[in-house]
Amino acid sequence: QVQLVESGGGLVQPGGSLRLSCAASINIFSIKAGGWYRQAPGKERELVAAIAPGGSTNYADSVKGRFTISRDNAKNTVYLQMDSLKPEDTAVYYCYAGAIPSSRTWGQGTQVTVSS
Repeated sequence: QVQLVESGGGLVQPGGSLRLSCAASINIFSIKAGGWYRQAPGKERELVAAIAPGGSTNYADSVKGRFTISRDNAKNTVYLQMDSLKPEDTAVYYCYAGAIPSSRTWGQGTQVTVSS
């Protein structure tokens, strides 16, 4: 069973950058879609960015032009580069693998806090 481990979260000032990593225990991202959701306190989990096995990407409108999702198949890892961070980006970020929501594998989550 595949396992996903996120890293890279933390505290950053508004306008700063962070890069999240999601390392899989097997080579899964070359055959299954992967991506990131986030959940802020009191809000529903929302899709942030996704990448298909063929490399196509999509983003939430709120992060377009600021966040970039990428993948390194040799490292079984998906990344989320987050630039120009805003306080409203504060949330727990979860990576996932799999296009079908009912059968996705999820990471444990990593906290991102944007505050001065």
